[in-house]
Amino acid sequence: MASLSTGAIEALANGSGWNEAVLQLVNIRKIDGGSGPSRFRVMMSDGRHTLSSFMLSTQLNYMAEENLLVPNCVCVLKRQVTNMLKDGRRVVIILEIDVIKPADASGKIGDPVPYSDGQSRGPQPAPVPESRPPLQPQNRNEAVVRNLKRDFAKKIPSALPDTPGGSSKIVPIASLNPYQSKWTIRARVTNKSSIRTWSNARGEGKLFSMEIVDESGEIRVTGFNQEVDKFFSLIEVGKVYYISKGSLKIANKQYTSVKNDYEMTLNGESTVIPCEDSCDVPMVQCDFVPIGDLENREKDAIVDVIGVCKSVDELTRLTTKSNREVSKRTLSLMDISGKLVTVTLWGEEAEKFDGSGQPIVAIKSAKLSDFGGRSLSASFSSTMMINPDIPEAYKLRGWFDKEGHAMEGQSLTEVRGAGGRLSENWKSLADVKSEHLGHGDKADYYSCIATIVFLRKENCLYQACPTQDCNKKVVDQQNGMFRCEKCDKEFPNFKYRLILSANIADYADNQWVTCFQDSAEAILGQNAAYLGQLKDSNESAFDEIFQQANFNTFIFRNRVKLETYNDESRIKATVMDVKPVDHREYSKRLIMNIRSMGAK
Repeated sequence: MASLSTGAIEALANGSGWNEAVLQLVNIRKIDGGSGPSRFRVMMSDGRHTLSSFMLSTQLNYMAEENLLVPNCVCVLKRQVTNMLKDGRRVVIILEIDVIKPADASGKIGDPVPYSDGQSRGPQPAPVPESRPPLQPQNRNEAVVRNLKRDFAKKIPSALPDTPGGSSKIVPIASLNPYQSKWTIRARVTNKSSIRTWSNARGEGKLFSMEIVDESGEIRVTGFNQEVDKFFSLIEVGKVYYISKGSLKIANKQYTSVKNDYEMTLNGESTVIPCEDSCDVPMVQCDFVPIGDLENREKDAIVDVIGVCKSVDELTRLTTKSNREVSKRTLSLMDISGKLVTVTLWGEEAEKFDGSGQPIVAIKSAKLSDFGGRSLSASFSSTMMINPDIPEAYKLRGWFDKEGHAMEGQSLTEVRGAGGRLSENWKSLADVKSEHLGHGDKADYYSCIATIVFLRKENCLYQACPTQDCNKKVVDQQNGMFRCEKCDKEFPNFKYRLILSANIADYADNQWVTCFQDSAEAILGQNAAYLGQLKDSNESAFDEIFQQANFNTFIFRNRVKLETYNDESRIKATVMDVKPVDHREYSKRLIMNIRSMGAK
């Protein structure tokens, strides 16, 4: 700490200057300059205080772009100038700077805290960081709100001269109520819906909603019609904005899980202005429920959870009743309680999720289900964070790397059977027929271990619409274009999709099953695009893939349902999931079954 110019931050922040201050670079962030050059905002430390009001002059941008200025390096400010903004804050423009100690040789120096205006000069006691205000309580009390207003006054300007109604005070979300007329909040957008439309007897319209958070709490914001046109394209998830003059009303808890008694509606007088000084606004506020406590929560409860992604399944696609395909992926989360819960992701979240490296996953506003014990589902209103920069995530990672990785975990999702092992609906293929599975009003599901004995390669591939959410078969227009009737469009290309008929057999019987894209690719060991290419260019290599896939054994998760077509009823079996056999787990299950039979 002695190598830094202790007290320089206070002097620079007050505009009194400091000759060749030696400071440590804590953080550097690029700010988009729009049509002009980008700027770099820098946070510096003198070992006692940090200050984020440093900006590189544009002629020094190369030092950031070439990674000469990186966190933890020690620098000397050769020349700088301090500018005063309209709101009274000072910004230190760095005109000349030299790196005197690289980051890898430095490490963090001292235990600095953010500098606030009004702190006295001279020796000070060891700084104690302010504790973050707790999540906003449902029943407010005036003392808490007064404290929050006091804390906000320390950290952010008291007015926005550049905004309409610039005399409005910046207030915490926790203090908002329908009886206020002039206010401005500074908050980060944590979730934003797509534009939704409606049409009824009263007319047509559109809306979007978002969730915003500051250090005091969170609130749901909705915009209708003109406000959709005005604000939707402006607002980005993760960015911070000044928002003022919205309408407040009592929140309808049926449609929101946000922890606030009120919700906000944007109107014709509302303003939404981007805020660049956003480093002290939290990313999200969560009230995490331990996975072990989910058993005690009511069905359909909305909860926040965090855990290690212990395992993740392959992406699957389901067809809804409206004949629309949706993507689905399930993963298992485990926390320090040693309990596991299955979480289902849908749509884009399912498609882009990468579970490699067993990341920490935090989900805000997941829905709790009692299907198969306890399970969770992340809907469009949920917020998912991968390896979030929060204390709970660091604690969980340390525990998992030290001891949690060796634990098998106890799942809440599957119903427990004898011996404490996970109980699935295991059947032999003979059992499926003798027990008349699939003959009821609803489809039946079962798991089995079976071997591929025949694959029907004729008509197993078809040319499908190339758009992401449509897999409808396209019609070759014989002019280089392919038409999708569902999308009502023509495309210059297509994608191959698989529908594979397979005959599987175990020790007791056999059954024909239908395998769609993911399960078919798992069985054949190749993706549909490559198979389509082989079929058109190398028929013998295409046939060889099918030959090699025969007589391989898998664990199948099948769906069976009695269907009627042309007055003929028959059982249709569809493969929902296919996995290689884990012989260790399979042997354990066989031993458990033997012991169970011997005890009868």
